[in-house]
Amino acid sequence: MSVRARVLIVDDEPQMRRILQPSLVAEGYDVVSAATGKEALERFRSRPPDVVVLDLGLPDMDGKDIITAIRKTSSVPIIILSARELEDEKINALDLGADDYVNKPAAIGELMARIRAALRHAGKSEGLKTSYQCGPIKIDIPTHAATLNGKPLKLTPKEFDLLHFLVRFAGRVITHQQILATVWGPAHTEDAQYLRVLIRRLREKVEDNPGDPRIILTEAGIGYRLVEPADGM
Repeated sequence: MSVRARVLIVDDEPQMRRILQPSLVAEGYDVVSAATGKEALERFRSRPPDVVVLDLGLPDMDGKDIITAIRKTSSVPIIILSARELEDEKINALDLGADDYVNKPAAIGELMARIRAALRHAGKSEGLKTSYQCGPIKIDIPTHAATLNGKPLKLTPKEFDLLHFLVRFAGRVITHQQILATVWGPAHTEDAQYLRVLIRRLREKVEDNPGDPRIILTEAGIGYRLVEPADGM
């Protein structure tokens, strides 16, 4: 990369920092690390990074408080490192503004792919975009049209809204509550059955094998992710 992207690692485990830092440096990133929330915010303010890799369990503050503090001034991508069993924590972190999460123990290859995806998205200006594309799927907002491999998709208005939302944030985990609030409205954030039915119908239209989805993935207990081909996932 011509300009070295800066990654801030926030984790109180020395072993995790020792593993992540050289791996990221080897990939061409400029890396800085912090072991506490206070140190993380100081480093963030002194020289803002291009992406933050954040452990939620810190000794001096809750990692979610760091997300809240960062989101007051910045839209920098935040990737959560979290234990698999802490699903509620991951959901809360995503709702507060985190962009993605990787389960601990972290697979380095997966984390690198998520960082690359986060940086790609950060480099894309939303502006007044009227169309989105992710792999074979293309969405045109003014005409409310969608295509798969160039062929029109016959979608209901709700199916279009859901696909539009997933494509717009392709590569990111979108929680059930975020989708329900966007597609159905804030009064329906607990109506998960609506979402399950619509996801099933949408998969029947975009997946080669709806029973073994490769495009719209389920993040168990969290939500859904539309896979970006460039992620290699």
